[in-house]
Amino acid sequence: MLGGKHTTGIIIAITSIAVLICLLAVAFSDKITGLLGGNGVTHAYESKLFDTDEIITIDIQMDEEDWETMLQNAMSEEYYTCDVVINGETIKNVAIRPKGNTSLSSIASNPDTDRYSLKLEFDHYVKGQTCFGLDKLILNNNYADATNMKEAIVYDMFEFLDADASLYNYASVSVNGEYIGVYLALEAVEQSFMLRNYGTQDGELYKPDSMEIGGDNNSFPSPSSLSPGPSGPDMDFSDFDSSKFAPSDFEGMTPLSGGGNSFKPDMSEGGDFSFGGGGADLNYNGDDLDNYSTIWDGAITNTTEKDHKRVVTALKNISEGTDIEEYLDVDNVLKYMAVHTFAVNMDSLSGTMAHNYYIYEYDGQLNIIPWDYNLSWGGMGMGNSSNAEEMINDAIDTPFSSTDFFDVLLENEEYLAKYHEYLNMLVEEYVESGRFEAVYNRIRSQIDSLVETDPTAFYNYDEYEAAAEMLYKTILLRAESIKGQLDGTIPSTDEEQKADSSAFVDASEIDVTAMGQMNGGGAGGGGDSPFGDMSFFKRDKKGGQSPDKATGGD
Repeated sequence: MLGGKHTTGIIIAITSIAVLICLLAVAFSDKITGLLGGNGVTHAYESKLFDTDEIITIDIQMDEEDWETMLQNAMSEEYYTCDVVINGETIKNVAIRPKGNTSLSSIASNPDTDRYSLKLEFDHYVKGQTCFGLDKLILNNNYADATNMKEAIVYDMFEFLDADASLYNYASVSVNGEYIGVYLALEAVEQSFMLRNYGTQDGELYKPDSMEIGGDNNSFPSPSSLSPGPSGPDMDFSDFDSSKFAPSDFEGMTPLSGGGNSFKPDMSEGGDFSFGGGGADLNYNGDDLDNYSTIWDGAITNTTEKDHKRVVTALKNISEGTDIEEYLDVDNVLKYMAVHTFAVNMDSLSGTMAHNYYIYEYDGQLNIIPWDYNLSWGGMGMGNSSNAEEMINDAIDTPFSSTDFFDVLLENEEYLAKYHEYLNMLVEEYVESGRFEAVYNRIRSQIDSLVETDPTAFYNYDEYEAAAEMLYKTILLRAESIKGQLDGTIPSTDEEQKADSSAFVDASEIDVTAMGQMNGGGAGGGGDSPFGDMSFFKRDKKGGQSPDKATGGD
């Protein structure tokens, strides 16, 4: 009898412990998942929205007056309410707003188009509401990309290497049943993304975006304050409080002939001009948290000073090469570097502007998440990216100019070899094996007719067709050059290439402008770019600006 009582007591105790463990698992599931290795969580939206075998259909249902008001006030980026029908499923009370940076301001200032990129937030008004588990969806307008497929191919490369990156698909978008165009749909880098990739929402996300002048983290002027100049953007500070700027902020810049408050970088002495202030360049700059304001200003999650200190500690140790794998997800960052380098994306850490990426921090370890690739392969329209030969042969071993952050990896023999291995996989297993051609043909079969009938398209169908074919050739030649750089027959650093470019892959058949550029030609080519002719900007990490290698003068 006594034994029975003991047995009953033991059973009750075990049951109570099991219940407690279950409750704790629910309450702290994010932390537990992270501790167990951070395996991702599978969501229904992965197959329902991002199965690229079939494009998405989206109908935005909202009051016509609200839609027009939103377009007319796009720069405010305010949210409006709509219902969304996605692949036949209706989701009510969804938040919608225009999004973008240069593309947003360029379209807002162009009376001929209101084709904005859009952000759909399913959980903005209804807490916890998702679309098959997805909290937010991005609809990119393919601005300045006549091919309509640069971003899709880049994200497919990330997927091929199993890198942490957004899922993608094309979407046929309508408003109140009326077709408005074909867009690229992307999984937003927010809570659902974190859960899918890391099995937790307990980490911190940041999206640094700095366009700074001088050393005091002064904000770069708004696009409306910039007027195109004959050899570069005239930077008109007339609507700025000059007391915020010290004379030293304009060192290396000279007044334009018109006088006033307009300046341009002085390239004659190899001067430096950078938009990487406030920590956006990811360089360690001391322990003062104020030195990294651009990172904190770009916080996606709710972060604290304690969180910020972890990021700075990681940046410090990464810069010193100390316990680097403790402070950096090395393997994923090497994959990021490989795809990013292949794509020659100058609107990023590869160029003069330190932006268009996310930082993910978990338990003191940093990761880099890619973003915004519509200006890849020459789309930036500046420096070596506008010269087909230099873009095709862009040096793989000095790929970043806005930052020293990646140097610790590039200077380590083991990590450099792994980076080269991922580049070789893109060359041999992605391009040469036929996967790229299959992806290209699949995309063409899906969007050709949609582009042809697209009422808001930036480029006409003939321009699209020519651009797509040019992109196909570009990627094949880029793969050929990378292969030569890997086997040593083509120089793989800026310095070596500057000394001898005789072995370069011939790119004479490539017309970079035909694929679309931010500041060149076409209805959506950014002819009205607020930055004007940006061709004087040139990536040259070790020697500042290099007019002799640029194509747009000095």
